[in-house]
Amino acid sequence: MLRFVSQNMSSIQGIEWYPIFSLLLFVVFFAGVLYFTFSMGKNKIEKVGHLPFEADELTNAKNSEQ
Repeated sequence: MLRFVSQNMSSIQGIEWYPIFSLLLFVVFFAGVLYFTFSMGKNKIEKVGHLPFEADELTNAKNSEQ
């Protein structure tokens, strides 16, 4: 199976750029996520960090009313 794939891939012109482009895309995306994460303010991080608990508290409050 691997021999079949490698033979077909070697016949495609410019195929050697796909792994380079994929790695470059990953690095740019990862750097963007890092920049976004480290540029967030402390208040925003605390607010986002408490979101799962707020939704859980609302669910518990609705269940206790019933």
